[in-house]
Amino acid sequence: MEKPVQIIGAYNTKFGKLEEQTLYSLYAEAAIGAIDDAGIEAKDIDGIFVGNYSGGAFNNQEHIAPFGVNILPELRHKPMYRTENACASGSSAVHMAIMAIQSGMMDNALVIGVEKMNTLNTKDTTRALSMASYWPIEGNEQYTFPGLFAEYAKGWMAKFGYSEAQLRNWLAQISAKAYTYAANNPLAHIQKVRTAEEILALPDEKNPMIAYPLRLHDCSLISDGAAGIVISRGYGLNLKSNVEIAGFYNASDYLDLANGKRPNFLLEGAAFAVEKSLKMAGVKIKDIQVAEVHDCFTITELLIYSAMGLAKSGREFEVLESGDVLLGGKCVINPSGGLKAKGHPVGATGVSMHALIYKQLLGEAIGKQVKNAETGMTLNIGGSGASNMISVIRRIA
Repeated sequence: MEKPVQIIGAYNTKFGKLEEQTLYSLYAEAAIGAIDDAGIEAKDIDGIFVGNYSGGAFNNQEHIAPFGVNILPELRHKPMYRTENACASGSSAVHMAIMAIQSGMMDNALVIGVEKMNTLNTKDTTRALSMASYWPIEGNEQYTFPGLFAEYAKGWMAKFGYSEAQLRNWLAQISAKAYTYAANNPLAHIQKVRTAEEILALPDEKNPMIAYPLRLHDCSLISDGAAGIVISRGYGLNLKSNVEIAGFYNASDYLDLANGKRPNFLLEGAAFAVEKSLKMAGVKIKDIQVAEVHDCFTITELLIYSAMGLAKSGREFEVLESGDVLLGGKCVINPSGGLKAKGHPVGATGVSMHALIYKQLLGEAIGKQVKNAETGMTLNIGGSGASNMISVIRRIA
């Protein structure tokens, strides 16, 4: 990038069913925590960017960005913006903040991702999330997001000739990895280890089919939570951080998956965004040691392996079996436990990914530490693959 942008502070709240928290208290905790971690004063912040998918549906509160003034009166009359790109709302806020700094309009920006989801019953939650699909032909026709991502699973099996039993084994390995790593993350929604063998042995009533061939343990969680980062040009600050966002890109695609305009056996938009981000950063995928990626469903993580360039399409399972994506491997995927077990408060997810990678690169991991990690990646997907947002983050001398 022409003008380097550094992350200088980060904070992640607990993720889970947080009955004592509100949309407002989560925003406040993340904002104050990120500024404190950056070691700067609130008055040094030039603007706030807030990723929030649907405060209206979940909390009867759209127009959440200016609540930053209620939290930090020092920022009164400074610009505050809310971004919405479904599950990639948080990364959208990060990318908008980067561009504001690169433009010269801001030197320091606070980015918040926040969602309070455990306020509705299952039916209403499903409807709220379905509004991130193409409503006329998907949400309105009873497509849920498990159903949409199940289309990827069915498409992948059909394209490459794998059976449900084979796929189920690989997806169970991904779930088990998530549970194992989340058990070491004190902020994770679920902190119970389950092996792949235990998942596969569960009776149907304990692991029911949600949308063929995806079962309960293939799905991410309905979580509350928030995260914040402070990004900076660094002028006039005594920075302790040496972590920069070296490349980023958002590849948008057709809003709908159901009409067949997008392939249902690979994540084409994500692959495009990965390539552009790596090129901007001047690195290759072999240089990435750790990544926080969008495992909203286990099939999504499987297909992300090929989107990142870690495996060939149709052979994604090989990096699971070789251990390349496990701790000690070439590129550790989701050492936090990922959306599957860490949790998925939709608007917070992308900002949380950036906070987690930042802490990894400082050697201050929230959860499992990846040894000698110098360069990391975030891969955040909105909808069923219509928004694909990548950041390459690295430690600099």
